[in-house]
Amino acid sequence: MSHMISFVKFGRKMMYVNYLEELAQYVNLDQLIIPSQVIEHNEQLMMKNKKNLPASPPQSAVVTPVGTTQFGASLQFIKENNNGDSIPPILRQCVEFLDTPDALETEGIFRRSANVAVIKELQNRCNQGLPIDFQGDPHIAAVLLKTFLRELDEPLMTYELYDEITQFQILSKDERPRKVKILILEKLPEDNYQVLKYVVQFLSRVMDRCDLNKMTSSNLAVVFGPNLVRAPPARGMSLSAIGPINQFIDFLFTYQDKIFII
Repeated sequence: MSHMISFVKFGRKMMYVNYLEELAQYVNLDQLIIPSQVIEHNEQLMMKNKKNLPASPPQSAVVTPVGTTQFGASLQFIKENNNGDSIPPILRQCVEFLDTPDALETEGIFRRSANVAVIKELQNRCNQGLPIDFQGDPHIAAVLLKTFLRELDEPLMTYELYDEITQFQILSKDERPRKVKILILEKLPEDNYQVLKYVVQFLSRVMDRCDLNKMTSSNLAVVFGPNLVRAPPARGMSLSAIGPINQFIDFLFTYQDKIFII
């Protein structure tokens, strides 16, 4: 079996992913019949790659990020180097670029890919405190926004909340509003709450244009689920967690006006 899973999206464009968890950003795995051999092979690949990860360097070898670092840093670090503003500059820059009629109405926004080399270059420039240019392309800004969230040193929906989020499906419909409000308003750290609110309220404006951009709450949840929620490193993401995570994020997007304090 190949170590790569390939599929076609958006016409003739071929996309390659390494794991089923990456595939979940593009298609709804719950609607696919995935052979048990594929699931087992996926888990073996993940375990193999975990074993091959380099050991953490000794404390003396740990490199302290420079003050301009945003990709791969913590929200606290970015805030301390951003005059106390809890919204990271790169996140604000991406949102402000995308929060225009032309960008919001772009079909497939947040589902389309961008040139990997371009994204890496913009990440490097951002971390060096250099100006960045989206080249007038909404997809570049959208991918950079997702990449920033995915590369935070801890996911926006913290590791501590992972188990509660992955149990979302077992909650009754009557329980869900209260449980989600408690999780967001009481259990999420303040800085995480402010950033999540900023992102979700922007995405609500994306959803308002779903007739043109085709990005409904469920489509956005599939894309943003893995970027907002990650399993603790020692455990790794299981395939069974993808559905509950996406349902939780979909609920969050759909009822954001009732969850977040204005």
